[in-house]
Amino acid sequence: MNTKDRLEKVFQHVFDDPAIRIYEEMTADDLEDWDSVMHINLLVTIEKEFDVRFTTEDVMETANVGQFISLLEKKLATHAR
Repeated sequence: MNTKDRLEKVFQHVFDDPAIRIYEEMTADDLEDWDSVMHINLLVTIEKEFDVRFTTEDVMETANVGQFISLLEKKLATHAR
């Protein structure tokens, strides 16, 4: 399973909606329940699922899901070394 597919499963779990399909341009504005509390829940769940840690700067530099996937893949590549 690739990073995007794994991340989509996390979104489905956190938002309790198996119909969610993520896409690169997706932002919090695209999901009704994606507020600041859900954002924190999402980040914590992603960190656990992928065994990575995000800094505040990491999170602030991502404007959409596509940028977040790129960040996540970069973290995973660094973590694997």
